[in-house]
This record gives sequence, structure tokens and C-alpha cells, in this order.
Amino acid sequence: MRKVRSYLETLDVHTGQRTVLATFDRRIEAPNWTREGKLIYNSGGKLYAFDPETGVSEEIPSGFANRCNNDHVLSPDHTEIAVSHHTAEDGKSRIYVFTLAGGEPVLVTEEGPSYLHGWSPDGSTLAYCAERNGQYDIYTIPVSGGREKQLTDSPGLNDGPEYSPDGRHIWFNSVRSGLMQIWRMRSDGSEQTQMTFDESNSWFPHVPPDGDTVVYIAYRKGDVDPGDHPANKHVELRSMSSEGGTYRVLAELFGGQGTINVNSWSPDSTRFAFVSYELVDE
Repeated sequence: MRKVRSYLETLDVHTGQRTVLATFDRRIEAPNWTREGKLIYNSGGKLYAFDPETGVSEEIPSGFANRCNNDHVLSPDHTEIAVSHHTAEDGKSRIYVFTLAGGEPVLVTEEGPSYLHGWSPDGSTLAYCAERNGQYDIYTIPVSGGREKQLTDSPGLNDGPEYSPDGRHIWFNSVRSGLMQIWRMRSDGSEQTQMTFDESNSWFPHVPPDGDTVVYIAYRKGDVDPGDHPANKHVELRSMSSEGGTYRVLAELFGGQGTINVNSWSPDSTRFAFVSYELVDE
């Protein structure tokens, strides 16, 4: 029987140096980088904060939200965290917010499934992928809850919405062109523009605080269905200018789902965190 071993890593985008911060004999996913230098990840439905200085992980109290997936995002001031938690009532993912220090989650999205990906720089709005009437599109909603706004309506999956640091754009990935590609639109949903055009399936664009580049994950064409982003695949981490253009490969690794589902850039825009995996015999 085989099990998963996870490696929490960072990559310096200037030197290309990869550094393994910790190894886990279980699956961990989707690191967020805090201003204090800790890395928040999910595992087994719960959230943890890893301290690179001590090598210790501490569970973040999340009340009843104990079935969180890998879609969790920090508020701009890093005092709160929003999560996608699979509710006990119907098992569908819904978005909740609670303080980063831990506390009872507050429901944001009444409908499910809803998968969080972005928090606007002004702190007012969440962006997420949601299935409504059999179609997955991108929506926004006030952090306090209320009426959601649909931003995309193209056939096929639209996913991974994340705000640019200036709040003017939302980056996302869409399968509308046949393969999964990286797109960008105005934060109101206008000017939806394709940004990658290669023969890969590309997911989860992340813009650093300085706004200059975009990092995303790419699956080989034919290795996955364009609308799927499974784990345990050979993938590439790529970067390109935030204005588009030629990409460069930053790293090749065994990963996929869980590697960089949410923004994991360091506050100084020099490094990003990710998770790679290994299948080992028990």
C-alpha cells in the first residue's frame, strides 16, 4: 500500500533556488504566507500555521469548520481568514470567515458549492468559483454576506479567481478555449481577456504583492481532462509578466491539486510557497 509524503517548499523567483522547509507523512495543501513569515496550510479538514523558525505546526481553532478544503485566503490585513468548509447538512462547500487567532466561523455564502479563491485588497469583497444550475462560474460577494454577483457565463469551467494587488483585475482560469488557460478581467467582470495560449492546461494564477508577475501551475496536455486538476501528476510551476507574454518554467514537480491552489507569495514578492508530493510504500 502506498501513502503520500508532502514537502512544504519555497522557491526564490530570482535565483530559482528551492528550499524544503518541512516534510510531512500525510497530505498537506495550499500554503498561505503571513506577514509574520508563517505558512498556513490545510490537512485533514483543519488549518495549521507552520513556523519556519521552529519547524512547529500549530492548529488554528476553527470551531465547527473541521472539513475545510484547500481554498483558504487571508484578509488583506491578515487578521482574518476565509475558508471553504463542507457543511454537515449537505456536504457542499460554503465560505466562512473567522479571526486568524481562531474563533467561530461566520457564514458568507448561503448557496453551495462555493469555493473561495480571492479577497479584494480593500477588504470588502470575496471572489469564488460556484456551481449554480449545473454550471461553474466566477462570483463575488460582500465579506459580510448578501447578494452574490455573477461575473462569467461562458460554457465550461471558470475557476480560481484572484484579485490583482491594485484591485483593478481578477485573474482566473477558464476552459472556454478548449484547454484550461489563464485569463484576466476587470473586477466588475468586463474585458475578459485570455493571457496564455500554450498547449497545456493551466490553473490558479497568483500575483505577488508588487504586481509584476504571475505564477501558475500547468498540466501536460493529454495528461488530464482540461476541466480537472487532480493530485499526483507531473506538473510545472510557471511564471510570466502580469501583462502577458512568454512564460518560463520555474520548477518541475510531482503535485497538482494542493500544490498552489491559493496565493502563497511572500510579502516581499521574492518567493512563493508550494507543496510537492511523493508516493511511498508503507
